[in-house]
Amino acid sequence: MATITELKCAVRDTLESRGVLTQLRARIRAEVFSALDERSGPRPPLSHHNLLINQLLGEYLEFNNYRHAASVLKAESGQPEVPLDRQFLANELNVVEDARSKSVPLLYGLISHFLISRGENAGQLFLRGVAPAAGAP
Repeated sequence: MATITELKCAVRDTLESRGVLTQLRARIRAEVFSALDERSGPRPPLSHHNLLINQLLGEYLEFNNYRHAASVLKAESGQPEVPLDRQFLANELNVVEDARSKSVPLLYGLISHFLISRGENAGQLFLRGVAPAAGAP
């Protein structure tokens, strides 16, 4: 007959192999962030830049099955539950997509663009300092 310790190890190993333990840990983290946020008072509104950045990150996380990280991002950032329309996001970023690029997150296309551009011209991209809206994180 198995000991209690052996039984605990077997249950833990089974839950880990099924991904349940990871889901539970991520859910607990998200709930902790949510509870802490409730105590810290109202969150300032998301700036336009942060809304777009969070959307790009969320799309990337979901695509790569980092659903737990995505749920924590939503809980901690105050990102809307309903994601922005992809076409709207592409328009905001001045991105034109083809059929192939629509199968991956926009972030992949942006990174690819800059890596390819880097090879074509040795010049550097000049980034203008843009301050988020007042009160934005």
